[in-house]
Amino acid sequence: MIAAIKPAGSNTRGLLAYLYGPGRHDEHTDPHIVAGFAMLGMPDPGRDPDATLTRLARHLDEPVHLRNREFGKRVTDHVWHCPVRTAPEDRRLSDAEWGEIAQRIVEAAGIAPPGDDLACRWIAVRHADDHIHILATTVREDGRRPRLHDSGIRVGDACRQIEADYGLRQLKKGDRTAGRRPTQAEMHKAERLGWEQTSRAWLQDRIRAAIPHASGAEELLAYLEADGVAVKPRRGPSGDLLGYAVGRPGDLNKDGEQIFHPGGKIAPDLTLPKLKARLETTAPEEHPTARRDQPATPWHQAIDALDTPHQGMADDAHAQAHITALGDLIEATAQKAPACLHVELRAASRAFARAQRSQVRAENQAAHTLRRAARDLAHNATGPDASALATLLAALVWATIVAARWHEAKNHAHQTEAARQTLHHLQTAADQALTPVVDSLATRRPNDQARRTLAHDVQAAVPDHADRILTDPAWPALATVLADAEAGGHKPHQLLKEAAAQRELTTARQPTRVLITRIQHTSRNPAPNPRAEAARRRSTLLNGSGPDPRPATGASAAPQSRQVRRSRH
Repeated sequence: MIAAIKPAGSNTRGLLAYLYGPGRHDEHTDPHIVAGFAMLGMPDPGRDPDATLTRLARHLDEPVHLRNREFGKRVTDHVWHCPVRTAPEDRRLSDAEWGEIAQRIVEAAGIAPPGDDLACRWIAVRHADDHIHILATTVREDGRRPRLHDSGIRVGDACRQIEADYGLRQLKKGDRTAGRRPTQAEMHKAERLGWEQTSRAWLQDRIRAAIPHASGAEELLAYLEADGVAVKPRRGPSGDLLGYAVGRPGDLNKDGEQIFHPGGKIAPDLTLPKLKARLETTAPEEHPTARRDQPATPWHQAIDALDTPHQGMADDAHAQAHITALGDLIEATAQKAPACLHVELRAASRAFARAQRSQVRAENQAAHTLRRAARDLAHNATGPDASALATLLAALVWATIVAARWHEAKNHAHQTEAARQTLHHLQTAADQALTPVVDSLATRRPNDQARRTLAHDVQAAVPDHADRILTDPAWPALATVLADAEAGGHKPHQLLKEAAAQRELTTARQPTRVLITRIQHTSRNPAPNPRAEAARRRSTLLNGSGPDPRPATGASAAPQSRQVRRSRH
């Protein structure tokens, strides 16, 4: 059940004309009152042929007129309007049930507290099977105004209890981070103009698409202008940016003027202060003795960066920052991936927008590496090779699982659901991207003897998952990856253990495919060569050209000049 409190109005008679009218598309049938502040003597134009809308409006507005005369200051924001709608799959409620629900909602809102004989005047009008409209005039019988601060939260809580009491579809409790729902007027306008999205939805997509490309608010606005969005910055006397609003070309008001929407009215995380905090982070200072990895494509850099969120999830501020940046990387991937994956990845990016924001304040500096990877991908990436794309999508799947688990642990119901929706789209895209890679690898499968030897490595490295892996149709492809890595000087047993440690396999739908992507990514670097590295360090110390005698590991080690295969039995 959704109760959507509308902005305060001033025309009681005008709202009644809509509620009792045919509707904008003839969707109103049998309008009538199902509940009200005092049913005795209340005119109902839907049931009484002598009643009029004007008479009913005067009845509701009487305390307002009395206050205006007494205080000499006209009240102009006294019309409180709240449509209440059930879900499409819910049963049809009777008038009596709708009347009880309306009473509970006005009590929760503070319009008519229980037992208060001097409360505001209100009515609930029903003109459809699945919803009612509650109209109240927010001046009490004693001339005071009701306390309506945070009424939306209280009404939402009341709706969750009503759902349980009446056996209706149970929605999740709100947390004040949701975006605004499109209004009926916005949806009708989009339909009239032939737009697939309302203006605010269209603008939100454009802003989120621009975020991975920008390193600051000014750059973001410039990118939006270049993308055809109408931008209206608000600046102080010094020229500093104080705020912004954006508009969709062709979205005009009745006077033919461009309609602009402030960023915060498009989505809660798109206000200027939040965008600045998110974009304008500086790179952490690198230790002077830090070793440099070999050059990598933006695709491989993004894969490497996705290992960092799992390390910072213990700190809530860091976790929220990584999840926010993860959304940027999903968006950048959607922009750069092949056209055949655009539908799923665009859907994933849209769904994850809800998972990116919560009440936890993000320490955005902590996610600099991930955000830089998203920016590099958006700016510099060219078409990926199939294995790099499949590996990145598999890494995004795992990062989204981690994000969903964190939200679930924090009881962030809406964000958890959004992450799960994202996961569905990402898994579909990952499967599509990996299928041709697996098929190609399987055509080069090692011979039977080599596969048996590699199977022993699997059983020794990941014994708990060996049966699932070795009976998977993708096992020949994994055997090819392991054989290629061994030919490059890597130890299959060690690669398997490292891959399983990076992404636990218990919850993996297809652990064999997880290992294929992880090992392909890891084994692309030269294998470590202890002898060559020791010789390099001795030479360095003798020449006095460096103080650091520590051995190199992993990707930074020099390749072997001659590979000695380990004995096989």
